Amino acid sequence: MSNGSATAVVILAAGQGTRMKSDTPKMLHAIGGRTMLEHALYAAKGINPDEIAVVVGHQREKVIDAIGTWASDTEHSNGVVIAHQDEQNGTGHAVQCALEHPELQNFDGTILVTTSDVPLLDSEALQALLEEHNRKPRAAVTVLTSTADNPHGYGRIVRNADGEVLRIVEEKDASDEEREITEVNSGVYAFDAETLANALKQLDTNNAQGELYLTDVIGIAREADRSVRGHRLADATVVAGVNDRVQLATLGRELNRRTCEAAMRGGATIVDPDTTWIDVEVEIGRDVTILPGTQLHGKTVIGDGATVGPDTTLTNMVVGKRASVVRTHGSDSEIGEDATVGPFTYIRPNTKLGVGAKLGGFVEAKNAQIGNGSKVPHLTYVGDAEIGEHSNIGASSVFVNYDGVNKHRTVIGSHVRTGSDTMFIAPVTVGDGAYSGAGTVIKDDVPPGALAVSGGRQRNIEGWVERKRPGTAAAEAAQAAQVADNADNNKEDQEG
Repeated sequence: MSNGSATAVVILAAGQGTRMKSDTPKMLHAIGGRTMLEHALYAAKGINPDEIAVVVGHQREKVIDAIGTWASDTEHSNGVVIAHQDEQNGTGHAVQCALEHPELQNFDGTILVTTSDVPLLDSEALQALLEEHNRKPRAAVTVLTSTADNPHGYGRIVRNADGEVLRIVEEKDASDEEREITEVNSGVYAFDAETLANALKQLDTNNAQGELYLTDVIGIAREADRSVRGHRLADATVVAGVNDRVQLATLGRELNRRTCEAAMRGGATIVDPDTTWIDVEVEIGRDVTILPGTQLHGKTVIGDGATVGPDTTLTNMVVGKRASVVRTHGSDSEIGEDATVGPFTYIRPNTKLGVGAKLGGFVEAKNAQIGNGSKVPHLTYVGDAEIGEHSNIGASSVFVNYDGVNKHRTVIGSHVRTGSDTMFIAPVTVGDGAYSGAGTVIKDDVPPGALAVSGGRQRNIEGWVERKRPGTAAAEAAQAAQVADNADNNKEDQEG
């Protein structure tokens, strides 16, 4: 048996996952903001192995692309070994494919084998398995196990009177007595590399499924009088697998429950965890209040003392300390400290709201920088714009940024006051301290301190409705009002 201290992790990700009934490979379905494959890769990376290898097969191009994206995003410098399983002939065959890769052919040390459909498996569990495996005297094989209330479908762990693992029996090959065993195989193992390589050469397809079972390595090791251990997890959910979308949703809820619990133990108040969804990479500060119906996705960061929700969805957002975000949908943007947002606000990418600033009800902002203390309170679209400090944009204003071909930018200075229903026809600049009247269409730059107005004096064309829209309800209402007005005028004349 090898005495090598190196560690490699082999992740099995070649299966088709037919029960998902999806054009997307099973391991690329996501919970908690990560695909199941990403969960497996992060778990592996967390124990700092010398090598990480992924066995691919079904829709390998998509899987390989996903691995490359993960490696780039995490700056995983060692790279990921890609092993190809052209024909899915069982888990034993998959591991054979991995060990045939040049990077692993002569590997000396411990090889951990995991799967890409056990999303709650974490680095802590892998580290515990590794430590048990390396406990003196070092084992040839250590299998990660758990206890199942309903073990149907799982491989059973058969132990001797001393508690040593004798073999793993698959459901289809188990006797009635063996099916009564509740300790089950997780599909996660630690192998001595030499023992594994030798045992894989001895596998055969003499079983119910006609495949090369990785589990048979345990029996082969025992026949060679090698030590085989089982490391039983107290929390079976950690190694629960996903075969269909129902199981995916079940584990998604469990992962979210744990994420919410961690946030609350970290000092956040989550009023209703059952309606709050938080991805695993979200950062939540102390004294944060999260109200019902809130979803926090991606790499969102919530600063200390902020209030988010209800009914709010934020993706890759930064929310500053003590900010308030109510009934808002936002992505890839930043909300400053003490800022207020909502209700019914839409924040599109590359928007930055300054300290103490405001985006109010039914406001949409895109690619906009809004300075400290500035306010966009009501019913306004701010696109491709820069607003200085302590300015106020009147209700129902529109930053007209698109000419049908190109986008243009509007620049608003500091301490500006614009009237309701102002149109900013970009590109245009409004200087510091300027004002605009209600209903103004600003097509040209406004100097600092100027009042911008557009349009002529109001003109009323009396009797137009009766002449142009005769017989309509509007015309009848106008006639009735005129009759009433004439009666009031006559009465006043008589009394006078």
